[in-house]
Amino acid sequence: MKIRNVILMAPWLIAGAAAAAETSIAAKPNILVIITDQQQAGMLSCAGNPYVKTPAMDSLAAMGTRFEKAYCANPVCVPSRTSMLTGIMPSRIGMEANEDMPQSKGKVSAAILAHALGQVFAQAGYETVYGGKQHVPMTIVAAGFRNIENNEGPKLAETCATFLRQPHRQPFLMVASFINPHDICFMAITDAEHPGNIGGPQPLREALALPPGMGRAEFFAHVCPPLPANYGIPPGEPTAILAADPRAFRIYARTKWTDEQWRMHRWAYARLTEQVDGQIGAVLQALRESGLEKNTLVVFVSDHGDMDAAHHLEHKSVLYDEASRVPFIVSWPGVTKPGLVDREHLVSTGLDLLPTLCDFAGIEPPPALHGHSVRALAEGRAAAWRATLVVENGNSRMLRTAQYKYVVYGSGARREVLTDMVADPGEMQNLAPDPALAAVLQEHRRLLQEWYEHNGETLDSKYTVSEK
Repeated sequence: MKIRNVILMAPWLIAGAAAAAETSIAAKPNILVIITDQQQAGMLSCAGNPYVKTPAMDSLAAMGTRFEKAYCANPVCVPSRTSMLTGIMPSRIGMEANEDMPQSKGKVSAAILAHALGQVFAQAGYETVYGGKQHVPMTIVAAGFRNIENNEGPKLAETCATFLRQPHRQPFLMVASFINPHDICFMAITDAEHPGNIGGPQPLREALALPPGMGRAEFFAHVCPPLPANYGIPPGEPTAILAADPRAFRIYARTKWTDEQWRMHRWAYARLTEQVDGQIGAVLQALRESGLEKNTLVVFVSDHGDMDAAHHLEHKSVLYDEASRVPFIVSWPGVTKPGLVDREHLVSTGLDLLPTLCDFAGIEPPPALHGHSVRALAEGRAAAWRATLVVENGNSRMLRTAQYKYVVYGSGARREVLTDMVADPGEMQNLAPDPALAAVLQEHRRLLQEWYEHNGETLDSKYTVSEK
């Protein structure tokens, strides 16, 4: 009851509700947000990946804009999802890792919930519904949604399709949050526990199967994805690289897996992505059959990526691009620019999702937020944009600029990493010790601090490094 009172008293919400009353329902777009779990930016056939086929996701990119430089707020489930639903950096509530959820719940204040995604749109006259994986330190109801489905796979697709096909008396915001390709996690987990006997959920067991009638020799020679170009462990890698998630199975995979096991991981990851693409396809088919497609904005995003054998790593947590860069597609037929690929602008899916949806819906974004709407960019128009972007995790902070990525760790040896992302997109060379780049390194230290100050966040002192 207290939360409701705070929301009703918020001036920007009162103004938004008044504006909503003056705008006809027909003029408001429906909004469908599709979230996958643990899908890296390159795990799309439209992104040029020849080892995966994602026709449903590709169809959204064909009708809209795909942002190549989209990063999650934190490459872990709960922090990233919390940021997308609230528009704040997860460290504000002490959310650095999934394990922080119990103590972070008490820090999700009424003021934060007042600008949660569902609350903002419900106050603006939208029907707000949510289905699938939640994994956030508040209830979905508190975030302003009606929960329509707890299943995270095929049943979720069916429920969302049913919702789309039913009559609607008001515009809707529906979030469909699918679990896969997250099941790839269980390959290393189960193999570490029972070497050579990989189990896990049924989707993973299906994904690990070889094509019918094909032997292993032919499979590895002609079908299985090769090892990535950045398969090696970079010289000068910080000693704290695994501290954000030091569980034994990660060490096991990095030190014990053979090249064939890593390639099988890549094979299964692609198959799990194709499985969820089929589920998304069922939802998009229902959208077309309902006749709502032309008045529905669809945003496709993942909470974080997976290392997918880069640097002998699987899973997430670290700040390499494979874990922190995610697919982000904004698609509305007749509004967004078809087939546009934005390779320039730095997008924060945590900070920018909520302002973007508000912009398309004609809703005044909450003034407490520091994110930016990508609408102009998605429509092929120019827009003033940020020059820097930050990603967090449990033991480090990352600053991305147009050319460089700077990462600083809170402990350990070789605490700083500076990478030229233009010359070295695989992040194999640490330029931080190079005297010739001392000025660049110092500039990025300064820019990291300034980003936190400008965005109303706090940078822990352990992530500041004095000039030597």
